[in-house]
Parts: sequence; structure tokens; C-alpha cells
Amino acid sequence: MITSSANPQIKRILQLNKKAKTRYEQRVFVAEGIKMCMEAPKEQVEAMYVSESFLQEESRREKIQGYSFEVIPDSLFRTVCDTKTPQGILCLVKMPEYRLEDLWKPARACREGRENRGNPHLLILEGIQDPGNLGTMIRTGEGAGATGIIMDKNTVDIFHPKTIRATMGSLYRMPFYIAPDLPGAILSLKEQGISIYAAHLEGDMAYHQPDYRKPAGFLIGNEGNGLSRETAGMADTLIRIPMDGQVESLNAAVAAAVLMYEVRRQRDR
Repeated sequence: MITSSANPQIKRILQLNKKAKTRYEQRVFVAEGIKMCMEAPKEQVEAMYVSESFLQEESRREKIQGYSFEVIPDSLFRTVCDTKTPQGILCLVKMPEYRLEDLWKPARACREGRENRGNPHLLILEGIQDPGNLGTMIRTGEGAGATGIIMDKNTVDIFHPKTIRATMGSLYRMPFYIAPDLPGAILSLKEQGISIYAAHLEGDMAYHQPDYRKPAGFLIGNEGNGLSRETAGMADTLIRIPMDGQVESLNAAVAAAVLMYEVRRQRDR
């Protein structure tokens, strides 16, 4: 049992929760809660920690059979958690790694059992700042059958504790790529025959009008400023989501959901 806040393992968890730099140096992130820990690929779980009270319930003890874990007193466990009401379990998970080409590979779609195998359906993010928005997009992407998510370096860290929780486990199944050069990545997609659509206030086509049954990627910009002029200019088509009343635009995650489910609707026909 770990009982001291000075224990190196406790210090490591705290640093991984607080600092993206530490996470990327060690290629490890913290996942909290029963769902996030149990859905993590077992081969990627580096360490597991549970509170004393967690072990008092037989149903919970059964969930972690076959795992090695350390026990932490409840009072100390709460101090290392990012959540206000921790569930008594967290684990350190090795970061998955993908290449850009993995997001359009038919083989990956086939392994994951996705519909429309080999037909890319991508979300491309620029400057998303809210961890909850990013996590929601990842979760929605899995539900809508997207084949991958691409984001620029200015987008909030995908391994931020709040992002991880918002994915509700989809992080483990949705391929993603952090592009050091977003324009270069978009050009690579276009070279693969993937049509690029930008959600934009100046769009001259309603979002449901294009044919998304062929390979498609959707550009979604920063919550406050939208897409940069350079990135929007790389789109093949600017599309808009019609608004009534005095509403100018939707939340970024909601807009992404509308677009991704339109793809699913068309491809399911």
C-alpha cells in the first residue's frame, strides 16, 4: 500500500495529470474511473491504482481480477485525482500512436469492424480549445462511423484529463493524428482523393447538399474565431449549417456532430 504523498508514484501521477509536457515525454496518460480503466487495452495499461474503499465491494474487486495494482488510502487517492468525486480507480495508459496514413487505410477500418470500410470519413480540427468539446467530438466520431480525427498542434491536448473523460472510452478506438503541419496534412488528404469541406459562415452550400458517399474530410475551427483564412482556403467546398433566429453559429462539437451524422445518413441509404 502507498501511504505517503512523497511516494515517487504519487508524484508521477500528479505530474502526468497537470503537465502535457510530462505526458509526452513519458508517452503515458492518466485515465480515471471504472469505464476508462476497464476499456483501456490491457496491453497498454502500465500501472493501476485503487482506493481502499474500492476494494470493499466484491463487484469492483471482480472487475480488476487479472490486473496488478497498488492500493492507496481514500484521503490520499482523492488528492491525485482530477475529478471531484473519484470512483476509486485510475490507471496509467501508454499513448497509442498513429500515422496520418493510418486514418485512411482500409485495413484499419476492417480491423475495427467499421461500416463503409476503406471509405475515409475524417474530422479535421484547427485550434479547438475546450477539452470537453474535443472529447465530445471523438466520442461522436466513433458513433457516427468516422474513420479518424486530425488536429493541429494548437488544439487542446487530446490527453488532457477532461478530454479523456469526455471521450467515454472512444479515445481507445478512434484513430487520431496530431499534425505538426496542418496545411501539409490537408494536402496529403487531397492527394488521396479525399474531398475537403469547411464548416464556414460564408458557405454557399447547405451542409446536406454535397454527396458525402465518397471520401470526405470536414474542417472545424476554433470555438471563438473559426477557421483561419489559410485553412478555410484549402477546402474544396465551404458549407454552412442554416440558422434561424439570431443564432450565428453552433457550438463546435455540435456542428461536428451534425456534419458527421449527415455522412452516416447518406452512406447508410
